[in-house]
Amino acid sequence: MQFLFATAVAVTTALALGLMRLSNNPAVKGSATIYIEIFRGTSLVVQLFWVFFVLPLFGITLDKFIAGFLTVGLNMGAYGAELVRGAIMAVPKGQWEAAKAINMTPLQRMRRIILPQAFVIMLPPWGNLVIEILKGTALVSLIAVTDLMFQARQINISTFMSVQTFGTAIIIYYVFARFMVTPFMRYFERLMARKIGRA
Repeated sequence: MQFLFATAVAVTTALALGLMRLSNNPAVKGSATIYIEIFRGTSLVVQLFWVFFVLPLFGITLDKFIAGFLTVGLNMGAYGAELVRGAIMAVPKGQWEAAKAINMTPLQRMRRIILPQAFVIMLPPWGNLVIEILKGTALVSLIAVTDLMFQARQINISTFMSVQTFGTAIIIYYVFARFMVTPFMRYFERLMARKIGRA
């Protein structure tokens, strides 16, 4: 569940920040840039501790489950924002000009012409980022979220079977990434390519 919620937060954050980075408004563009630099330039572990242990000092207390997926999602969204920005800029200029020539509004151009093509461009690198999100969720065990790594640590504490316990955890993470996340992302790539006639 941590992985699914973190992915949803990361995608939403990346899309919003990626579009903000393309804004002509200096305040909007600047705030997105500052966010991205802070979240990419600091450790995810430190961010987790800040959200869970430091924010309550300022009157903001989050449940450990929410703090876990929210922090991972916000962190990975900062990386994804650059993928979104780069993919949008990679859409051929002719597409922008054609959409403008048929009198589409900026919102219509982005929603109906630019973003569908940008999604196809950004999906391959997003496959890697989704796997990074999966691996990042292992860190939420540090704030006692009962995910796979938390359970593995608890079993190891009670049995002292480190090789078997953490070896099993590695295999589970690998199987999930290789046989579930990767095939799904490749299927999604093909689906989006067919939708815009690139298949």
